Amino acid sequence: MTTAVVTSGVVTTAAESTTSLVQSVDWLAIAPPAIAAAVALIVLAVDLFLPEERKPVLGWITMAGLVAALAFLVPLRDGDRSTFCLTAAATGTGTTGACSYTADHFALVIQALVLGGALLTALLSLGDTRKLPAGEFWFLLLSSASGAALLPAARDLATLVVALEVASLPAFALVGIKRGDRRSSESALKFFLSSVVATAVMLLGVSFVYATTGTLHLTEIAARLDDVPGQLDTLAAAGVVLTLVGFAFKTAAAPFHFWVPDTYIGAPLPIAAYLSVVGKAVGFSGLILVTVIAFPAYADVWGPALAILAALTMTTGNVAALRQNATRVRSAVRLLAWSSVAQAGYLLVPIAAAAYSSDERIGSTVAYALMYAVVNLGAFAVAALVARTNPGNRISDYRGLYPTRPLAAMAMAFFLLCLAGLPPGIVGLFAKVTVFSAAVDAGLGWLAVVMAVNVVIALYYYLQWTAALFRAPEETPADEAAPVPTRHRAPPSLTAAIALTAVTGVVLSGAPQAVLRFAAVNLF
Repeated sequence: MTTAVVTSGVVTTAAESTTSLVQSVDWLAIAPPAIAAAVALIVLAVDLFLPEERKPVLGWITMAGLVAALAFLVPLRDGDRSTFCLTAAATGTGTTGACSYTADHFALVIQALVLGGALLTALLSLGDTRKLPAGEFWFLLLSSASGAALLPAARDLATLVVALEVASLPAFALVGIKRGDRRSSESALKFFLSSVVATAVMLLGVSFVYATTGTLHLTEIAARLDDVPGQLDTLAAAGVVLTLVGFAFKTAAAPFHFWVPDTYIGAPLPIAAYLSVVGKAVGFSGLILVTVIAFPAYADVWGPALAILAALTMTTGNVAALRQNATRVRSAVRLLAWSSVAQAGYLLVPIAAAAYSSDERIGSTVAYALMYAVVNLGAFAVAALVARTNPGNRISDYRGLYPTRPLAAMAMAFFLLCLAGLPPGIVGLFAKVTVFSAAVDAGLGWLAVVMAVNVVIALYYYLQWTAALFRAPEETPADEAAPVPTRHRAPPSLTAAIALTAVTGVVLSGAPQAVLRFAAVNLF
């Protein structure tokens, strides 16, 4: 028995109506984030039945799930799949409308970055979860990674916000997962409060945009913002600005960066590495989507704003990193935190430049993000190695690292030189040149000058840290017995993480143009 439905004078059956409105799901397109989410649930369930001595198995299940998620990016490499689209019946135009999930080249590159970053984080964590609740740790890491993988493929504001929160909420718990550690709890609280404020501001902006356009799909927002009635123009501009402010919190752009140093110091080192790479990739991919796809009509609003934020962010990060005391407890992690703020400023430059030229500049941001992900994860991996014998993790603890751990010292020196943009870190130099050229080509000469000055400032603290690696250890007074240097065997997973990032960095330095070719994206 069928039920008749009358719509616009046309009689259809309920079965016909359902067929025309519901689209089948492209499971292959959504496989990468879906696999990460499914494995997270599996880990949570398996954890209930595993005895304590077998908990390390959960780490290997996590890594297998992330490898599987990465493997499913291969059949999507053409970047031409979409799902959750408005059907012809839903749009009333006779053609398929906008889609909520698109596995295009941009989405695939960012998904490879965040899933690869999560995999390296898992490698770092395998030998560092002895005092942490293993089941909760791996479940939260996979949950956050699934949200991070979903976000770059989101093509409507609702999916974008949900993906952002799925990536962020587990991260709060990961920062504060060290039970009984006051610093960890304080860091998690500060991270949570700042993120909640950012989300509230962003949702207010999204509501303004929706009130103006009547849609949440990014491409339809762009079309309707081109012809906004005069009385709604102020509301639309306010929505654009508030949405950008929300993402500025997520990307740690100054003056919304205050949560970064304390959060990195309080979090377990692998999670600090995860936030510095995957968390940043999530924020920047969301920022790219809303500016370049949804808000091109208001490029005269967000272009100058992002250019100013870029200049302020890179300057704040570099000046704060320059002032770090080498003998202060956790000064190494603190310097890496401020360095990540400065790097966020560089990443903002091509996005600002896209307002003045074309979205092709976005490829420079993606290329820089790929370079930064590899070398920054490598630097955190060496920091995790040093922390095993020097829990204070001061910069001064790295002095004389070469005589005791020559390979780790050379790897750290390479990572720092890549971040500084100096040979032999050719990939770092290449990435900075592409960002610099994006600013110049867009007519942002003043921003290019600010960036050049900041690169020179950064050289001082990067080279100072690099030189310390090869200096002789400080001499002990004659009346004091010299301590016998101890060397603990590093976990194989930690050694593998350092080796993998170092080899990848060296290979990319040999063919830096491959990064830009791989990251070449066009969002239209």
